[in-house]
Amino acid sequence: MARFSQEPADQSVVLGQRVVLSCVVFNYSGIVQWTKDGLALGIGEDLRAWPRYRVLRMVDIGQYNLEISSAELSDDSLYECQATEAALRSRRAKLTVLIPPDEPVIEGSPEILLTAGVPHNLSCVSRGAKPPAAIEWQKDGLPIEGAFSTTEVLPDRKRVTTRSFLPVLPVDTDTGKNFTCMATNPAVPMGKRTTITLNVHHPPVVVLSIEPRSVLEGERVTFTCQATANPPIMGYKWAKGGVVIQGARESVFITKADHSFFTEPVSCQVFNAVGSTNVSILVDVHFGPILVVEPKPVTVDSDSDVTLNCKWAGNPPLTLTWTKKGSSMVLSNNNQLYLKSVSQADAGQYVCKAIVPRIGVGETEVTLTVNGPPIISSEPVQYAVRGERGEVKCYIASTPPPDKIVWAWKENVWEKEKGTLPERYTVEQSKPSSDGGAVLSTLTINNVMESDFQSTYNCTAWNGFGPGTMIITLEETEVVPVGIIAGGTVGCSILLLLCLLALVLFLYRQRKGSRRGVTLGKPDIKVETINKETHSLEEDTGSVSTATRMVKAMYSPFKDDDLKQELRSDTLDTRPDYELKDPTNGYYNVRASTHDEGRPASRSMHYSDYRSSAQPGGAAAISGSSGAPGATAGPGTPSSLAPGSRAGCYDPRPPSRLSHNSYAQFNTFSRAGQSQQPPPGSGPQTGDFATDCSLLDSTPQLAYDNYSYHSHYSTYRMGFAPPSLAPLEGGSGYEMYSVGPSVGGGGPAGTPETGLGKYGSSTRFSYTSQHSDYSHRHTQRMQTHV
Repeated sequence: MARFSQEPADQSVVLGQRVVLSCVVFNYSGIVQWTKDGLALGIGEDLRAWPRYRVLRMVDIGQYNLEISSAELSDDSLYECQATEAALRSRRAKLTVLIPPDEPVIEGSPEILLTAGVPHNLSCVSRGAKPPAAIEWQKDGLPIEGAFSTTEVLPDRKRVTTRSFLPVLPVDTDTGKNFTCMATNPAVPMGKRTTITLNVHHPPVVVLSIEPRSVLEGERVTFTCQATANPPIMGYKWAKGGVVIQGARESVFITKADHSFFTEPVSCQVFNAVGSTNVSILVDVHFGPILVVEPKPVTVDSDSDVTLNCKWAGNPPLTLTWTKKGSSMVLSNNNQLYLKSVSQADAGQYVCKAIVPRIGVGETEVTLTVNGPPIISSEPVQYAVRGERGEVKCYIASTPPPDKIVWAWKENVWEKEKGTLPERYTVEQSKPSSDGGAVLSTLTINNVMESDFQSTYNCTAWNGFGPGTMIITLEETEVVPVGIIAGGTVGCSILLLLCLLALVLFLYRQRKGSRRGVTLGKPDIKVETINKETHSLEEDTGSVSTATRMVKAMYSPFKDDDLKQELRSDTLDTRPDYELKDPTNGYYNVRASTHDEGRPASRSMHYSDYRSSAQPGGAAAISGSSGAPGATAGPGTPSSLAPGSRAGCYDPRPPSRLSHNSYAQFNTFSRAGQSQQPPPGSGPQTGDFATDCSLLDSTPQLAYDNYSYHSHYSTYRMGFAPPSLAPLEGGSGYEMYSVGPSVGGGGPAGTPETGLGKYGSSTRFSYTSQHSDYSHRHTQRMQTHV
């Protein structure tokens, strides 16, 4: 039995391409034909009426396929395969002819001129597509959303035209951007596309800059107006605070900034054919406080609330303080000062101060007036002179001004324009210009009497808020005569002058004293003064001990008597300035002396510890340290050593040119391994000392150090020079003596300190010098090199 083993199926073909519809009949050998939309196409392989159609027949297998070459839109129909002898009909197959769209077109291409900020719809048209084309948009190759489309069917009712619209809001940066329209359908899966370029006209785009960013008031500042525009810029205009700056027509504006630039912006306006752009900027100007709102005086009643206003401007941000004049208490840090329930005590001047850090300070005052009863602030006790003219003053502060002022004393009552006063009394009123509602009422008394001092004076004032009263008493005072006043003035003046003179003298003496002990030096000056002793005994260095030379070198006298008078022995540190020439010439005037010069009688050295206390009358008792009785002066005593003679007294030590710290240390000189004993018989004898020396009664003026050395050292003490060495010092002086067994003194052999007697005590004198050289003869050298 015949049947269809394969029936035709729905197919699509792109316009101009080949398509084959399948039809296979099983177990059939009769006639097979095709119909198109129900119309038979013919029998056989070649269908002459349809030159593009052909039946592909294979009878042995029953195949009868329909081939359509170069498909056209007319081929878009329903096709059916029929086996007429067997009365078989296949299903109807739909052949769809696909038509690609024409090239899309964007209206206004290839370049569209737009205006920045003005909305615009880009339009793309795709015509003759079957099925209708789908349109997509891209911006610089990237998909963009937001488009909408419309379609239009062509007269053949097969093809469709599609329009797509893309809304855009162009900006200045869209100039040169590419927008692409792409149309696709099944006939052209890859689509067809077209591209356009935007040319956006826009007003100038302006960037306003300032240099420097922060300036002090009065400094130069530069404004720069950088602008881009399409089409090109046509011009510039500058303004400050909305007011055009005449003459500023370039892109750069230079000026000096003041405080107004902080609140009034500077603007730059740039023009082109499309329009203009205006950009403003404020300058960060640093300036001191400027009063923006001037505070106004305020008048309120008592117990009212009040607000005082004050506004300042400044940069950097300022600090605001409210204080009451005369007080440092800060009442507020805001622009407003709020006072609650004010009283008359709150009235006065309030100071509003603004402080701009590191820039400046400004302040202003506002007056607060508080209405209330009069306030009388006179002194409760006032004074007058008997027999002369006296005044009793009543100072009335009143806001509002007083309506009535009344004086009452004794049996008298005075009120303005009412009543009369005794002849001796008058009342005057005046209004001080400095105070608004203040009144000064003065009761004047001519020829003040005793009774006037025994009365009280009542001053009462009234205003609309009530009265104010004060009781004043008058006391008597005496007049100081003019002569006394003048004399006191002159005396005080003289006393003041004397005090000044004493102060000047004291400062002078202090200055002079402070200059002592100062050693003048000049690093590049070397001074050498050579003073050689000519004594015959001193020529032989071996006959004089080192201690003797050292002591003699330290105590050589000066020639300058005036200088020796100044160098008193009260302290060892005082050293007045010597007669020095100007150090800048490189020379010093140096005074030197030899041992041959006489010692002045005015200089003396007192050692009270050397005085003998055993002999009455001041006679010196000489004994060894062992306690042997001393011998008194006898008939054989030389006249120079007789009682009352001063020849045997200690010779005064001459003033030294060395400071206290540079004295040679001569309290005790010890040398290990050698002995320096005086020659036999050179120890002090009983007749070698004066029996009466008034100079020994003075208070000691040198410091003593009490200490002892180790016994294996040879120890030296200072005492009276023995006769054998007297020529070295012109008959009197000091010498260093060895302390140990006596070699020829008055005490027993081996007794310590024999030969020195009382003068061999443990008392020692200590001076220190870093430059003493005990091995050289007494020689002073001073050389000058400039």
